[in-house]
This record gives sequence, structure tokens and C-alpha cells, in this order.
Amino acid sequence: MFVLDSHCDTPSQILRLRDISIDNTYAHVDIPKLRRGGVDGVFFALYVPASMDNEPDRARAYAYRMLDGVRNSLENNPYAVLTTSVAQAMENKAKGLLSIFIGLENGSAIGESLDELRRFYEAGVRYVTLCHSGNNQICDSCAPESKRWNGLSPFGKEVVAHMNRLGMLIDVSHISDDAFYDVLSISTKPVVATHSCCRALAEHPRNLTDDMIRKLAEAGGVVQVNFYPVFLDSEFRTILNDSGIMERGESVESEFIADPADSRKRAAWNAIQDELNALERPSYRRIVDHIDHIVGLVGIDHVGLGSDFDGIEVTPEGMEDVSMLPKLFEELRARGYAEDDLIKIAGGNFLRVLDEVSVS
Repeated sequence: MFVLDSHCDTPSQILRLRDISIDNTYAHVDIPKLRRGGVDGVFFALYVPASMDNEPDRARAYAYRMLDGVRNSLENNPYAVLTTSVAQAMENKAKGLLSIFIGLENGSAIGESLDELRRFYEAGVRYVTLCHSGNNQICDSCAPESKRWNGLSPFGKEVVAHMNRLGMLIDVSHISDDAFYDVLSISTKPVVATHSCCRALAEHPRNLTDDMIRKLAEAGGVVQVNFYPVFLDSEFRTILNDSGIMERGESVESEFIADPADSRKRAAWNAIQDELNALERPSYRRIVDHIDHIVGLVGIDHVGLGSDFDGIEVTPEGMEDVSMLPKLFEELRARGYAEDDLIKIAGGNFLRVLDEVSVS
């Protein structure tokens, strides 16, 4: 069984001076936790904030700065290696090595240049999340009420076609419903949602409707279930909003990001995380509820795990970091899933699509 998490925002944490080679108390992801969790591969997402959507040069520089941070963190690491293909990942597993893949979260970093898209591919990026929380030059986001393109932009349609030619995975997480259907109408290859949940179980625009899940599966794609409690459980969304912690935490986090070397600012942000984890959170079993729902809709071949660790402020109860992933497989077994099913959910489905999309 190859265990793969398709979306962790760890590169932005590396910029906050996290040493991923050691066990960090407040980290969702580091090399020791990945090894304890039995993880064989992980996609580190180069997360570009929507605040940079109109500054492509700045967004691009920020993405490459994160990529350099990942490379520097893995230099001389005996347990993990940057990886770009399924074949390489399988070789790494046989050698006892952890495969680190790279994704780009928010296509604003390519500006309006297909050449920049190609350069990211050549730098090792194997998927692009087309946008984040803002409408960008490629497509509309699910977040703003006001839309710019009512789906993909003309340039966005070129991006989809070019990603197909490059052999690059298209990630439909974060994009608007109209953009989602536009992507499926244009792409000649399967697409993925690297970190999304089911709207039928938790009403949120970031989640996929049953029809979207069916259409994605019909095209051969995979939904990788997100672990963010807000996307897993509508009741927790209310609990979090009523707590007021996020409003207070926003300025604390901004100050920490601006000066991560300041121990007082780091401690203040850690205190906010402690408050969030003290809330009544949904159980990690809720992740399996979403897996169940997808399997019930489209079968076992179109679901996997995309935690969003290091990009979410709070985690489900019992799934505080990546080292706890084995609990999910225990719960899946308890619900009657066979070992062959676990192989597909753990990473087999996503790797199948990655290999199918890749250009040899």
C-alpha cells in the first residue's frame, strides 16, 4: 500500500522557519511525523495567497521562494527526496524513501504566460490549483459572490489545454462551480480535486456537489477528501464563527508571518492554535463519512486523501497531525472496507490518475 497525501501547505511553514527534519510541536507535517504516519508520498503545495492575484511577478517570486525552501530543507535529508513521477515514487518506496511531490496552489503565479506554466512544470510542479479564494486571470473562485468570468477565462481555457499537453494535473479545488464544468468540458484528461469534501454532508461553496463528483468520476478523476472541520461538518462552521477566535487570530498570524523569528509572536500564534483545538471539533471519523459518501456515489476508484494539513487552522478530533493517518485506515476496516479498497483510497487512485495524465 502506497500512502499519499495530495495536499499539504508545508512550504509556507518552511518560510516561517520550520525545520521539517525535526519533530515540531505545533506542526501538522514534518519528516518524523510523516514517517510515523506510514506516509510514502506527499504533495507539498506552493500556496500563493489571493492577495497576490494582481501581482503575478510577486506571486511567481513567492512560489519559487517556497520551492527553494523545500529544496534546501531536503538537501542531505536521508529520508525524503523530491519526486516527479509515479515510477520514481515506487522506486523510492522500495528504498525506504519518502517521496515529496510539488503542487502549485493558485495559478496567479503564472501570470498570463503559458511559458511560465511550462517553467513551473520543468521545475518539478506536477499539479496546479487554478485559483484560490479570489477570481484570477484563469478562472473564478468559489469564494467571492461576484464573479469575473462566469467560469474559465479565455486564457484559462488555454491553460487547461496546455496542462493536458504538458502532462500536468489540473486541480479543481477552490474554483467556482461554473469553472469546474468548463474544465471538464475542455480537458481531454482526468482532473483531480486535491483537497475537497462533499457539499451534501457540509453545505459550503468549497465542497463539491453530488453532480460534480459524478462528473469528475465519469471523466476518470479523483476527489481527495479534505480534513478541515469547516468543510467536514456544518455545525463546526457555526461553532468556529461564534467563537470569534479567527477574527482575533488573523492579526496575530499576520504579525507572526511578518516576523517568524520573534519568539513572542510565535508563542502568541501558538496560543491561538491552542484555543482552536480546545473547541468541540468533529471526530476524524467524519473524514470517513465523506469517503463513504463518495464511494456510495461513484465507487471505490475515485476517492483519496488530501488533508490540507499546515493550511488549516484546526483539525478534526483525533487527527491532529499526519502521524495519526493510520487511524483512518483502522476506521475504514471497521466499516467493512477490504484491503484492496484501502490500497486505492490510500494513494492508488491518485497515483493512477497522475500516471495517466503524465506525458512520457
